[in-house]
Amino acid sequence: MENFGFTLLKERHIDFDANDRSIAGYISDHEPSFRLCIECGCCSATCTTGNFTPFSLRELLILLKRGENDKVREEIRKCMLCGKCTLVCPRGVNTRNVVMLAREAFRKQMNYAV
Repeated sequence: MENFGFTLLKERHIDFDANDRSIAGYISDHEPSFRLCIECGCCSATCTTGNFTPFSLRELLILLKRGENDKVREEIRKCMLCGKCTLVCPRGVNTRNVVMLAREAFRKQMNYAV
């Protein structure tokens, strides 16, 4: 194998085997349209919360699918559930329901972790 003199930075490495994708699985089971998301960013472009804070629903959906739940757990509370994101989604993803299911899954996970 040829060494070209570069490597991936640690923060750019995603270990899918070590990440917990159970929250994404829970959402997919209860809201099948979640699987249709292509991370286009329309939801973030119209987000009311995103206009006033550094909140990005697109980023949260990507992190959920990767199983990187720590940041999602903190940021998901910022969503005001206004539903604008659902109206503009070109794939028909019920993003509002995805957010509610993510909150529910985190709540259940916290109850079981105690």
